[in-house]
Amino acid sequence: MEIVGFLAPWILVGIAVVFISFSGGPGQAREAYMTRGRRTFALLIVLIYIGIGIAVPAVVIASRGTRMGNDSTLSQKLVRDQSASIQNGRTLFIESCAACHTLAAVNARGITGPDLDNIGAVTPPRVLSAIKIGGTGQMRMPAGLLQSQNAQDVANFVSSVAGK
Repeated sequence: MEIVGFLAPWILVGIAVVFISFSGGPGQAREAYMTRGRRTFALLIVLIYIGIGIAVPAVVIASRGTRMGNDSTLSQKLVRDQSASIQNGRTLFIESCAACHTLAAVNARGITGPDLDNIGAVTPPRVLSAIKIGGTGQMRMPAGLLQSQNAQDVANFVSSVAGK
C-alpha cells in the first residue's frame, strides 16, 4: 500500500501532463477545462476526495492490527502452556529488556537492542552469556542486568519464544 501512496501523485502528474499535451499546450488546456471539462473535473475531484477519505482510514485501520500485536494471541497461548519459571522470565523480560529489544511474543518493539525474533539460534546459554557480559561485550547493554535464577528464567523464556 505504501507503493500506491508513493506512485499515486506521480500518476496524477503524468495524467495532467498528457492532458496539457493533447490539448495543445497550457493555454489550450485551460480553455478546454474552463469550457468543456469543468463538470467532469469537479466530479473527478469529488471522487478523488471521497476515495482518499475512505482509502486512507481503511489502510490505517487494517495495519493497526499488526502494529498493536496480533501476536498477543500467541503470547496468551504461550503463557497458558508455560511453567512458572518461564512466566517469571516473561515478566522480567517485559520489565528489564522490552524497552531495548524487539520480541513478538510480548509485543516488545525495542529500538536499540537486536530483534530477538530475527537473531538466529537463541539458546538459554547464549542468552545467559549475553546477560552476563552485556550483549556481545561491546558495552551496548549493561552487563549483569539480571542475576542467578532471574537471568535463567529470562534465558528460558527468550529461548522458548524467540523467532517463533
